[in-house]
Amino acid sequence: MLSAIILAAGQGKRLGAAVLKPLVKIAKLPAIIYSLNTLDKHPQIDEIIVVVNAKNQQAIKRLIRKYSFKKIKRFVLGGRRRQDSVYNGLKMASGNSDWALIHDSARPFIDGETIAKVILAAKKTGSAIVAVKPKATIKFSQKNNIVKETLDRDNLWEIQTPQVFRKELLLQAYKKYGKEKVTDDASLVEKLGEDVLIVQGSYQNIKITTGEDLLFAGLIAKRRRHAV
Repeated sequence: MLSAIILAAGQGKRLGAAVLKPLVKIAKLPAIIYSLNTLDKHPQIDEIIVVVNAKNQQAIKRLIRKYSFKKIKRFVLGGRRRQDSVYNGLKMASGNSDWALIHDSARPFIDGETIAKVILAAKKTGSAIVAVKPKATIKFSQKNNIVKETLDRDNLWEIQTPQVFRKELLLQAYKKYGKEKVTDDASLVEKLGEDVLIVQGSYQNIKITTGEDLLFAGLIAKRRRHAV
């Protein structure tokens, strides 16, 4: 059994929108609806746990009733940090669940094929993540913005979600390292010394963080509509 945990507790302060980020409209639909629709229809996902905050939980619940999603089983309040929100969601997963998929609602354009690939990869190693190769030259600096090193792009990945883990492995990582500051769940599993397999993702799987991202998201949504 696989539980999908979708994170919708973020404030989205950098976006500067009048509503919280999961509710921001992209081509007339709230951002969270795109990823929920994809996850709800995916045959390998058995249940969905939605992590919300006190300000948006009622609005998100109303949306979910409106769109009649079938697999959403629970809502849980998020924590102070992203990793606290994931852990809250993880603890609410079904006791029968063997696998956990973590996805950010701020990435509306995940597709079913990529979900299937990352689940398959996770079942080989216990952990798998979605990523793309950086397009730009990446330089490393330490002080005063002086370049220390130009990094080899061939060895670099820009990490996305979803990320899929054997549930007990991820719980173990959270119990041992959950208080440490990280930016994704795989970082905690890496600290256990476990292998994390990378799966090639899509450059359209963007994260909505700024107003510019919202513009790009509108173009992607429009293009996808025309491709149907």
